[in-house]
Amino acid sequence: LYKSHQHYRVFEIMSDNPSSILSTSLVRHLTDKIYEKRKVGALELQKLVVDYINQNQMEQVEKIITILNGYVRALNPHTRKGGLLGLAAVAIALGKHSEKYSNVLLVPVLECLQDIDTRVRYYACEASYNIIKIARETALLQFSVLFDALCKLAADPDKNTRSGAELMERQLKDIAIHCNKFDVFEFVCLLRERIYAKNSFVRRYLISWVHDLQSQPNINLLQYLPEILDGLFQILTEPTPKIREACEVVLGQFLREIIQKPEAADLEHMVNVLIVHAQSNDCFAKYNALMWLHEFLKLDGSRMKSFLPGYVLVTLPCLAYAESDSDILQVSRRINTGLMTLVSSEKSDNSSSFELSAMVEVLLPSLNDGEVSSKIAALKWIHYLYEAMSDKFFIYMEELFPCLLRLLSDPSDEVVALDVTVLSDLCTGKEGYNTTVEKFGLPAGSVRQLKAVSPYFVHIMKSLLDEFRSDCSFLHDRGTFIIRQLCSVLNVEDVFHTLAVLLNVEQDLDYVSRVVQILNSIFLTAPELFSLRNKLKDMPVHDESNDRNLFSSLYLCWAHQPVALLALCLIARKYKHAANIVHHFSELEVNADLLVEIDKLIQLIESPIFTSLRLHLLDPRYQADLAAVLYGLLMLLPQTEAFLILKRRLQCMPTTLNFGMHCSDQLKANEKSSLDQNAEACVFRELMEHFILIQQKHREYNTGKLKLKMREPF
Repeated sequence: LYKSHQHYRVFEIMSDNPSSILSTSLVRHLTDKIYEKRKVGALELQKLVVDYINQNQMEQVEKIITILNGYVRALNPHTRKGGLLGLAAVAIALGKHSEKYSNVLLVPVLECLQDIDTRVRYYACEASYNIIKIARETALLQFSVLFDALCKLAADPDKNTRSGAELMERQLKDIAIHCNKFDVFEFVCLLRERIYAKNSFVRRYLISWVHDLQSQPNINLLQYLPEILDGLFQILTEPTPKIREACEVVLGQFLREIIQKPEAADLEHMVNVLIVHAQSNDCFAKYNALMWLHEFLKLDGSRMKSFLPGYVLVTLPCLAYAESDSDILQVSRRINTGLMTLVSSEKSDNSSSFELSAMVEVLLPSLNDGEVSSKIAALKWIHYLYEAMSDKFFIYMEELFPCLLRLLSDPSDEVVALDVTVLSDLCTGKEGYNTTVEKFGLPAGSVRQLKAVSPYFVHIMKSLLDEFRSDCSFLHDRGTFIIRQLCSVLNVEDVFHTLAVLLNVEQDLDYVSRVVQILNSIFLTAPELFSLRNKLKDMPVHDESNDRNLFSSLYLCWAHQPVALLALCLIARKYKHAANIVHHFSELEVNADLLVEIDKLIQLIESPIFTSLRLHLLDPRYQADLAAVLYGLLMLLPQTEAFLILKRRLQCMPTTLNFGMHCSDQLKANEKSSLDQNAEACVFRELMEHFILIQQKHREYNTGKLKLKMREPF
């Protein structure tokens, strides 16, 4: 606190009789409890000191100062007040000579700024003001003490004391601003130590200093901004609107300076501070931090690349903000777009300037627990990173894969659609690093059938089927949408072939039957399956050179649903075999479920999907077999609306058909060699045997369930 003690040694000799220097009247007035009398005493003292100065009796002035130093340390508060007024009066009287005595004038006054008596503190402010107004250089030498004292006084409980401190503060600012010897570094150190104060008055005091100094062209605070930026953003969370707004003005001025001279700003040391505050619960601070981050990105994106994970960390949650928080939402969108543009430059770069592992760590929380908008943005980021740098990013897909699989069950359609797109990237990419089809414990025959597809593709389908098995409502509510999305971005034939092969090894027959029912509905009605339906038309069922036959794969699976199997054969134009299947319906339990499925099939036959089937009723090659199918269905149906629809359709057929002769056989025989016919007939026999076996298993399975139910206690 005391920068110079030698002055005290000069004044160690204190007069035993103060009245020998100060008159009794002057002392009585100066120490009176009434302010007006003390003021009179101070004026008398000022005149006395002026006289001594004019007479060049400076030793007398020094004795007076020593006496007054004793007064300000007295026990009586009125004496202390008088001492303060006296020291201020001496300083005024000394004028240009005050710098020589400034320490012994100012230091005891500064001690009184923390006095327990509110009026003493107030008069200490007044005295300090008068002293530093005259002894400006001393004010700079004692700047840290003055600044600290004013910081404490800013939070003083007494309003008058705070007012006095504000007057003293303005004087000190004026000295700092207009003096070339002002130490900016010292000020920043003081500011940095106090900027985390929570008191509103202290915050207002600190902000006013920064605001006034940053407006001076001869004072450069920008170079020290990284040291105080965190504290300034802390003040942005201040509940008092005026303080918050004042802080925003200060930050806005700093940002304008950075935009004008980006090379003069240490952006890298400020970004992490901004990233922290962009995660603040306070929307005002969050928005300002995001604005700064956006400006930094625009100013020098290349310097911001290394901070990309941090940028994404704060941006993704903000993308889920409601339109009511449109400011935060809009700036977050702009940042996100800017970041993606920045990443696009990595395509031509062999080494990424940011840690991909850190990016994955940032994206995972949004995928797992984020809002819909955040999940969508995270998925877009994964897709974008994979497209921009697939070779470098593919290895991290292993880490993301379980999370991506879970997202298939997300309630949001848009999330599922994007998730499927990202998964398709994985399936169409290079071979898996640690994944093989054998890993899933499938029979050798199934592995052989799936060797043409990516192991990740099999993993996706298997995980999806596992999810369907564990949650029946998920299968019925979301199954159709998810599978259609898969078909829209992946190879349709691969999707259905893989699902069929995996379902063929399932042990839960009820579950397989439910899935096949949904798959068949998609197969018959979805536009995404148009190419698959066309490919199945007249597809050969026997191909020794290929382990994978689409029709046979689907047939083996569709056998769990008799009507679905019939529809498959009709789409594939295997009408003769379809007639055999209908004939076998007589050996099945014709229950309500079967009749409902037949009813649905009749409705579909009247739809555009089966246009070619209806036209085949006029084609001699197909008439007999097709008529056998339709009449068989007609005989199975009770006389419902579906019965009447089918009956009217059959009445449109030519009446010259002879169902006993099967004239189409001869025409078909001309088209196929005897060898091919025999091979195909053999395959169809095996397929029919499989169908019969599967239906037998279903009967046994249902019987077993019924027996278990009967054993249950009431």
